[in-house]
Amino acid sequence: MKKVVTFGEVMLRLATPGYLRFSQAKEFTATFGGGEANVAVSLAQFGIPTAFVTRLPANDIAESCLMELRKFGVATDHILRGGERMGIYFLETGAVARPSKVIYDRSHSAIAEIEPGMIDWDEVFRGADWFHWTGITPALSQGAADVCLEAIQAANRLGLTVSVDLNYRKNLWKYGKHASEVMPALVEGCQVILGNEEDAERVFGIKPEGFDAARTGGHVEAEAFQSVCRQMMARFPRAEKVIITLRGSINANHNTWGGVLYDGSTLFASPRYDITHIVDRVGGGDSFMAGLIYGLITFAGDDQRALNFATAASSLKHTVYGDFNLITVAEVENLMRGDSSGRVSR
Repeated sequence: MKKVVTFGEVMLRLATPGYLRFSQAKEFTATFGGGEANVAVSLAQFGIPTAFVTRLPANDIAESCLMELRKFGVATDHILRGGERMGIYFLETGAVARPSKVIYDRSHSAIAEIEPGMIDWDEVFRGADWFHWTGITPALSQGAADVCLEAIQAANRLGLTVSVDLNYRKNLWKYGKHASEVMPALVEGCQVILGNEEDAERVFGIKPEGFDAARTGGHVEAEAFQSVCRQMMARFPRAEKVIITLRGSINANHNTWGGVLYDGSTLFASPRYDITHIVDRVGGGDSFMAGLIYGLITFAGDDQRALNFATAASSLKHTVYGDFNLITVAEVENLMRGDSSGRVSR
């Protein structure tokens, strides 16, 4: 079984209960989450050997986080200890016409103060076949960006498959550089690139032809993004697959969800899911990435099935509270076969 390594920040998540606004909340529900950690947990639920690499302070909150990761089967052997704090994010869950809100409190977190040379990537990648990172990590600091590049270069040298979720977050790029200055050198080392139309445009200036997001009415045509995929492959010759998630936002509780995968010659489109009564959409893209990695490893040569698995897995994530997608392969395959009744399993 192939082993996957992910690298990034895991944070303490403090969410208002139910649909309360920040101004109404008298307490917060504490869990943990972060793009690359979410991918690692999801893959572990699918039975893929997975290791997560980050830097955490030596305190009880960090220990609780490590226990949570281990509980879900994620290896934490190469997590560094150091720094003074974990990053935190506060979540207010939206409803209908009111969108969700996220407030970050992650400045000077342990991983934001990481420096090149702190991690022995040759040792981390021993026995590994796949390395995954997201655009969130290089947004944290110059040091985090440098270590991310260090990891990608080591993975390339050792022959690992490297994947990225572009994950552009404008509120994170605060250390004097824009994503367009940093990301190209990192993405050049990737065989699998995931994003959406906003990521590609805001980071690389690449946008779909004839598409106006404001006029979709919750429906996004997959074919509109073939031009984005072609442009991304032309920009990054190492890329073997470019994948775009297609979210149509009807309101905060009702989305459509799908994706496309381009392999350089064929554009594959997934089924489109109509997701109503969303429980928690945070981590939706991460669950898609985990499903995609699982599919590309398990269904090698069948990109359509891999894409369909990723879309179904992510659709199910919208029914699970918290960042982590605690869904099994059997549950994903059941949905892929068309069983969306939600009947009690006895």
